[in-house]
Amino acid sequence: MIKNGDVQNQRAEQRFKLTRVGVTGVKKPVVVERPWGRVTLNATIDVYVDLPSDQKGSHMSRNVEVTGEVVDRSVRKPVRGLEELTSEMCEILLERHEYASYSEVDISADYFLERKSPKGRPSLENYRIMGKTECYKNGDKRRYIGVEVVGMNACPCAMESVKNVYRKINPQLEDILETLPVITHNQRNRSTLMMEVPLEKKVELNDMIDIVESSLSSPTHEILKRDDEAQVVIRSHENPKFVEDVVRDILSKVLQRYKDFPDSTRVEVKSESEESIHKHNALAERITTFGELRK
Repeated sequence: MIKNGDVQNQRAEQRFKLTRVGVTGVKKPVVVERPWGRVTLNATIDVYVDLPSDQKGSHMSRNVEVTGEVVDRSVRKPVRGLEELTSEMCEILLERHEYASYSEVDISADYFLERKSPKGRPSLENYRIMGKTECYKNGDKRRYIGVEVVGMNACPCAMESVKNVYRKINPQLEDILETLPVITHNQRNRSTLMMEVPLEKKVELNDMIDIVESSLSSPTHEILKRDDEAQVVIRSHENPKFVEDVVRDILSKVLQRYKDFPDSTRVEVKSESEESIHKHNALAERITTFGELRK
């Protein structure tokens, strides 16, 4: 007979260590206090620990308990950032799961910023923000925050091909082709930046959003009138980008913005464009450290 129904503590039949065991998709409100104001986020949280080879199961209810205790408290006492929330949760998880040597908490939420269209019309635009912390029994800890931005790319390859077609049709168009952007196919782009936050350092999510959004051919907007639409199209065609260009531009701006971050700081950048003339997407990615980039 199993005492108190504690099946999890039984000896595992197949003795393999598991990297992550936990719960995903926990929905909670998170209140964040920043210098510019307070915001309530509708967050989705994933909580994990590792599992040793000789234990049958993890006590997953402890994950939900920790989530409730720490996150619910933010409603009464707002946190300063997502990385602060996930960091505290990770530490408590290792205390509650005495058999674990690793804990991880991932959090994501919709986030809105007021933006202006090319003609100055204000609207609230949607972004995705993320936080993550990894804790180890030996005391090591890594905290990350990230953003996901949806915007627009214009393909430089198709643009150059169209120019060549026009040149063959009428060589006298050369001066015009070199001064005005020509037609190309557009792509909806989704780019993410995930960055480690070293101890004693601060990173503003708004700054990260600005870095990513400014690296695309053009931002996109929820509401556009006709004159705005024309300006967005013109702007993107004046600034054609491959996904490779987007990733490299983001990396360059990150290094410039966070010059004092140590070489060991980890950064992940991914850009994916939904192709309009193909049935596949285009993707570029770099996972690296500040030190590798500085070389």
